[in-house]
Amino acid sequence: MTTEGTTIGFVGLGLMGAAMTGRLMERGHDVIGYDIVPEKRDAAERAGARPAAPPAALTEAADIVLVCVTSTAAVEQVVFGDAGVATAPAAGKVLVDHSTTVTEATRDMAQRLAAANGMAWVDAPVSGGPPASAAGTLAIMVGGEAAAVATAEPVLRQLGRPTHMGPVGAGQVTKMINQVLVLNNYAVLAEAVRLAENAGIDTAKIPDCLAGGHADSNMLKAIWPRMVARDYAPAGYARQVLKDLEMVQDLSGKTKSPTPMSSQAAMLFRLLIARGYGELDGIAVLKLYDGEPV
Repeated sequence: MTTEGTTIGFVGLGLMGAAMTGRLMERGHDVIGYDIVPEKRDAAERAGARPAAPPAALTEAADIVLVCVTSTAAVEQVVFGDAGVATAPAAGKVLVDHSTTVTEATRDMAQRLAAANGMAWVDAPVSGGPPASAAGTLAIMVGGEAAAVATAEPVLRQLGRPTHMGPVGAGQVTKMINQVLVLNNYAVLAEAVRLAENAGIDTAKIPDCLAGGHADSNMLKAIWPRMVARDYAPAGYARQVLKDLEMVQDLSGKTKSPTPMSSQAAMLFRLLIARGYGELDGIAVLKLYDGEPV
C-alpha cells in the first residue's frame, strides 16, 4: 500500500479522531469520516473529510478503516451493529482500532470480523493526545498478524511511531502498561503541586529546577504548568481515565499482577467523577487535593 492518496475510512471524530483525520488529510489522504454525533460529522466535513454513513458504506468505499471511539462497547457497535463494518464486503482489507479496549474482547472481535467478511484486525492504541495526533508524533502500540500490520504500517507512520508488539491484543496490553505509567503520574503530580504550593515555594519554577534530573519528564514539562494554572480544558476526559484504570485492574486480576498504585488512583478518579468533574481533563484530579467540597 502506498501512503499518499490512500482512501481512509475513519470512525470516531472526537478529540483524537478530529486531530488524526486532520493529520491524514494534510498528508494527502482521502478521508471518509463517520461519527454517531452529527455535529462531529459536520465539523469533519468542513475540515475536508468526505461524509459516509453507516460504517458499512464507509468500509466498502475505503482502502483501510481506522476506528477511534471511547469504549469496548462502542467498538463492538461500530463493527458488529446494524450496518456495521462486519456487514460490508471487505476481504483483504484491514481494520485498525486505535481505541483503548479490553484485550480479550479485542481478540474475540478480531476472530469474529475475519469470519464475517475476511477483514483483518490490527489493534493500535495510541499515546500523546490530540497535539501529538495533529503533529504525527503519537506513540502507537501495535498488535496483529505480520501481514496485516505491514498493510497498515504506511498509514500508521503518518500518525506517529508504530511498534509491533505481537499478535492481536498485544497493542492493548501495551496500552495498559502505558496507562499505569501515565495515569498514576496524574495523581503524583497533583500531590506534588499541592505540597509545593502549601510549602510556599515558587511552584511554577519546578519544571525548570528539576530539568535534567531523575524527576524530569515529558509529563512534568507539559502537565505541571497546566496544573499550576488550574487549566482543566480536556485533551482527554477524567471519565476515560477511570475507564482505563478499571481495565488495568481487570488485566491485573487476570494475570495475577499486583497493581496497588493503580487501584488507589482509580479510587481518586471515582471520587473526582462522583463530584461531577468527569468531562474535565484527567489532570483535574488536583481538585481533590485542593479540598473542593462535594
